Amino acid sequence: MKFNPLFSAASLLLGVSAVAQAAPWDEKYYNPKPAEGDVILPMPCEGAMVFRRVGVPVAGPLDDMRVVVGQEAEEWGYIEHKRPEFIAGSFTDSKAGSSRYYLMAKYELNKLQYQAMTEATCPTPKNTLVVPQAEISWMDAVRFSDLYNQWLRENAADKLPKEDGLAGFVRLPTEIEWEYAARGGSTLSSAEFRDVRYPMPEGMNEYEWYAGSQSSNGAVQLMGRLKANPLGLHDMLGNVDELILESFRLNKLDRQHGQAGGFVVRGGNFLSKPEALRSSARKELPYYGPKGPTQSKSTGMRLALVSIALTSRERVQAIEKSWQALGTEQGTANPNAPAEESAVQRLSSLASTLEDDTLKAQLKQLEGDLRAANLRQEEMRDQAIRANLELGSFLCTKLKDDVLFVELLHRNYDALCEAGTDDKQCASRKLKLDEQEDRVTKLARYYASNLIDAASLYGLTLLEKQVPVERQMMEQNKSLSALKPYLEVHWKNQKDYLKTDSIDINAWKNSCKSIPNS
Repeated sequence: MKFNPLFSAASLLLGVSAVAQAAPWDEKYYNPKPAEGDVILPMPCEGAMVFRRVGVPVAGPLDDMRVVVGQEAEEWGYIEHKRPEFIAGSFTDSKAGSSRYYLMAKYELNKLQYQAMTEATCPTPKNTLVVPQAEISWMDAVRFSDLYNQWLRENAADKLPKEDGLAGFVRLPTEIEWEYAARGGSTLSSAEFRDVRYPMPEGMNEYEWYAGSQSSNGAVQLMGRLKANPLGLHDMLGNVDELILESFRLNKLDRQHGQAGGFVVRGGNFLSKPEALRSSARKELPYYGPKGPTQSKSTGMRLALVSIALTSRERVQAIEKSWQALGTEQGTANPNAPAEESAVQRLSSLASTLEDDTLKAQLKQLEGDLRAANLRQEEMRDQAIRANLELGSFLCTKLKDDVLFVELLHRNYDALCEAGTDDKQCASRKLKLDEQEDRVTKLARYYASNLIDAASLYGLTLLEKQVPVERQMMEQNKSLSALKPYLEVHWKNQKDYLKTDSIDINAWKNSCKSIPNS
């Protein structure tokens, strides 16, 4: 579809004329699969677009989460080999102080929504318009985003999410925003997140449209007819390719190559083979072809809803404070230890006393390199702390299960053997009881060792910082959510040990046992 360069002025008039004449859309035209947590923004012509939250369990102004994207690939390694990336949300979650989020459109942009925004008169809602809008160029997508932003600010500014009082805005997603959401984000375990595609228990043809008579049969399909991914997003890996904000870059093992090329599309489409629907799959298309901007019948778009980074004077001050602390070896395991100037601080102090500009510049470069190295170590340390908290919580669940099982065996043994009954299996019952008691004893010691070692290695300050992050990860990840009450008990046990230096394995064991079943 050709983008009309004159449509902007005509479409802006929709806010005062055509919208008033249009009837509200039936929900099936913009949200065929309503779900809890849907965020709905209005559009011209009494239309709407639906977004879903994509949570990132980080809180501080410079906090972000390291994730591995891409995939091991011999054939396409120079395009999609795995590499580390970092993600953070735009908006603060007011209900969860250690979590931020951005929003991703629940569905691919459909023809009805596109026409409502770009045509001078309102389209008539019908099923033939509830298919993804394809044949748009990257420039068309940017223009559409700009027009929708202007319309929202003119007609529905109060509906936009805000950060520090500033309204968010829509744009094409970045590659990391897209892939993090396509994989399922923090709702999945690390292993599930790193899989070729998000979990599809009922089979791929229940979740995504791809080539073949068992799926798309060579035609683009109505939006939202199949099951959603774990974040509630539909058609992320099929139907139409989705345009990305940044230019394409080749992969150079653990980083991207320095040359920026054409634009990126992600997700595969209705003509893709099943094996091509990978979360890591990415494709380069030229911005322009022989006849003008590149368009394709299998390429569409999906919007992200985000905010700017420097939202207020207070945010800037918080960022400056965090920046100064990055990689300076602050936050030691023992907060009561006497203050000692770090290597970074000593380098900074030394540089400030020098008059030789060349040497001063070299020392400042060394200081920056050291801070960066320290930061990488600190991020790896924080990840290890969260993993240890998760392990402690899991061991607490095992302690509860095993202790309750031993108590059951005890009751059975007492009733059948200690009461003087003639049970010929008493010897084997006693052996099994002794084995289980020994197992509980060893498990309790392992739990205690894990708790003490982590407390001694990291200390209260570092552990305390990661507990709310781990709590948010458990809340967002359905497979880990059952561990949350065990995390609270484990953290209480660990804090008690740090404060008293007292080891009470029996009390720790009983605290895990006493957690009620959810």
